Amino acid sequence: MTVTRALPLILSLLAGPLAAESVTTTRADGALLRALDKVSSETRDLEMRPGEAVDIGRLTIRLGECRYPTEDPNSDAFAQLVVTNRTTHATLFDGWMIASAPALSALDDARYDVWVLACITS
Repeated sequence: MTVTRALPLILSLLAGPLAAESVTTTRADGALLRALDKVSSETRDLEMRPGEAVDIGRLTIRLGECRYPTEDPNSDAFAQLVVTNRTTHATLFDGWMIASAPALSALDDARYDVWVLACITS
């Protein structure tokens, strides 16, 4: 399933079949993410632009894009991310994370958590 086909599917699971048809999204200028090191309990907020990559410990987080509901920009955020382990070169996450439902599509890593807080619109 391609990334462009996955977002409507995710939206339909969250909002129900009728609401998903009427939801339109707008591409944002970037995303605000939060990373948690579960060993040290340190958190770090990441302001990222599309195509940008940030290193957190042994992970590299790359933002593809961030989208938000056009009608209500503050209601949710959908970020397309790729998270890789620089040590093993393994892709740990490649998909959409949703601010309002972080457990629906989450990074599975023993040490780090990463989640979406919001899209950056200006």
